[in-house]
Amino acid sequence: MTETAAAPHTSWFKKLSLTTWIFIALVLGVVVGFFMQGAPDVASTYIKPFGTIFLNLLKFICVPLVLFSIICGVISLDDARKVGSIGGKTIVLYLLTTVFAVVIGLVFANVLNVGAGYTLSAEELSYEAAEAPTFMDTLVNIFPSNFLDPMVQATMLQVIVIALFFGFGIMFVGQKAAIVKDFCIAMSEVCMKVMQGILYLAPLGVFGLLVPVVAINGPDILGPLMWLIAVMAIACVVQVAVVYTCLIRFLARRSPLKFLKGEAPVMSFAFASASSMGTLPINMECAEKMGVSKEVTSFVLPLGATINMDGTSIYQGICAVFIAQVFGIDLSIGAQVTIVLTALLASIGTAGVPGSGMIMLALVLGSVGLPLEGIALVAGVDRILDMMRTTVNVTGDGAVAQVVDAMEKRKLSKRQPTDEGAPKAA
Repeated sequence: MTETAAAPHTSWFKKLSLTTWIFIALVLGVVVGFFMQGAPDVASTYIKPFGTIFLNLLKFICVPLVLFSIICGVISLDDARKVGSIGGKTIVLYLLTTVFAVVIGLVFANVLNVGAGYTLSAEELSYEAAEAPTFMDTLVNIFPSNFLDPMVQATMLQVIVIALFFGFGIMFVGQKAAIVKDFCIAMSEVCMKVMQGILYLAPLGVFGLLVPVVAINGPDILGPLMWLIAVMAIACVVQVAVVYTCLIRFLARRSPLKFLKGEAPVMSFAFASASSMGTLPINMECAEKMGVSKEVTSFVLPLGATINMDGTSIYQGICAVFIAQVFGIDLSIGAQVTIVLTALLASIGTAGVPGSGMIMLALVLGSVGLPLEGIALVAGVDRILDMMRTTVNVTGDGAVAQVVDAMEKRKLSKRQPTDEGAPKAA
């Protein structure tokens, strides 16, 4: 009776889930942003800081979360061969989805003539590109020269390498490292609790991030580039609806609709924040709620947030064709194959933070001789494109985690009957 009587007095806003509040914040952010187009400086000065604070909190927890999660993920496997099994499947799937992504981007950019109707000369634009790292530089930079610098600089590839080395070290030392193992497990739990507390601020953060974006990039600036945005959106939808749906249906043997529903909070926050790393804690939480084992989420998702950039690969393919068509340059089949290979390598070195795809786009354009000045064309709407490509990035991470988890569970279930049946046969 007491519970029944108390239920009607529960505040309506307490009944709404965090996902619902994030969607409300998205809508309010767009509406308020449109009304503040006449005062973008006010939006940037007084509203954006709330989004920046939230994003900073997420970035702050990402390094310890990734470090201790991967260490715990490695030591929880208890077998180096199992790490190799999960790691091998993960990397192969990430590379395959990236290839599909850049091919989809190129196909839609060509078929839909993404740059049709624009005629510009290279002299009209200027853009000073940051120096892109070579493949060998990227390979060397994966391995840290000291322990602290990757933590301070949030160099996630190096953080992952550190976590793997320490995870294997704890595993091989065994019982003597029990105290270190317990410390890492405890720190992993602490990081998860801190992350959950930060997530309660997600609606405010989403609102603070969206309002200045809409206020600054209103219809006037989006008008001439609307077709580029539309083609990017179509390619992203196809990547999610076809590639990831097939992965979930045929490899994970799970329901794509349930996956997309469970991934909705991740996608909505990724769209607002444009940060794969910032979305990582939410992605890990949602994956575990959908039944993915913690040993898989703690290994696959942090790795994906660093090296799996499907949306960024789509962006690079579409923007390369867009810039080529704008300047009247014909891209041969060979040049587009080069774009696929360059984008594949570039995605591995792309950090999961807002705007990092611009440097990689410079690398892709340079690989096929396109003018770097063309980057200035998409710079005005890069934030909008960044929001879309980040959404695809994190969704791809979640899909691969589902597949790897399903494969590992099927492999385990095949072994169990054999192990259980052996004594009976004897």
